[in-house]
Amino acid sequence: MKWRVFAIASIAIVAIASAVAAPEDVAAPPADAEKTASGLASKVLTPGKGTTHPAKTDLVTVHYTGWTTDGKSFDSSLDRGKPVTFPLDKVIAGWTEGVQLMVTGEKRRLWIPEELAYKGKEGRPAGMLVFDVELISFVAPPPKATPSDPTKAPDDVKRPPDDAKRTSSGLSYKILKAGTGDRHPDATSSVTVHYSGWTTDGKLFDSSVANGKPATFRLSRVIPGWTEGVQLMVEGEKRRFWIPESLAYAGEGPVAGDLVFDIELVKIN
Repeated sequence: MKWRVFAIASIAIVAIASAVAAPEDVAAPPADAEKTASGLASKVLTPGKGTTHPAKTDLVTVHYTGWTTDGKSFDSSLDRGKPVTFPLDKVIAGWTEGVQLMVTGEKRRLWIPEELAYKGKEGRPAGMLVFDVELISFVAPPPKATPSDPTKAPDDVKRPPDDAKRTSSGLSYKILKAGTGDRHPDATSSVTVHYSGWTTDGKLFDSSVANGKPATFRLSRVIPGWTEGVQLMVEGEKRRFWIPESLAYAGEGPVAGDLVFDIELVKIN
């Protein structure tokens, strides 16, 4: 038995010795190996196709085998019979640099100096490492999701959508996120909420989210649309309410007309 240490430096598990024999030049790069300014040496074993190289952050799919310079194999996807896929910027530096030199279908031998490998880290192979790498494919990483701004007016701020529900009073609502449990506040409950409120032309007029702190109050002390609407909710739930003027400030408050609120019920106190 021996260590199998995958190229992503944070993983170290036990595996059986590789059936892939060490190359004859495992001890040191041969004279015809290419060498980069960083000290990485490499040699093309099988040419690939095309001229496009992976970028530093691409997801690459590869087959590989790794040895220490005394010929001992410490990891091999070939032994497992399945290639691996990982982000190229999440592996040892020698891999990140070396695989970017390759094209699809290419097989290359890399001699990676310790400073581009595990840098003497405990539990990892020490010294220079040698890898045979076959680049099967690569793709750009999926775009990172951009978090939505909870204070930005929703697309349906002008009027309730067709799938919104409506109460007999004229209050419309839509569940944005389900909550937990079955406990509802009553008309006099103290509740803690996060909320943002807009007029129907999309102007934000109040937001606990923008203030960075949830608000706590009794449902008997707010506009009727809030008193009715929040009683429909359970803790953890988030709803959008379209509140007609008659259930809002009725022409006597800081904002006029119908109002729209996104409300998250944080806690029933």
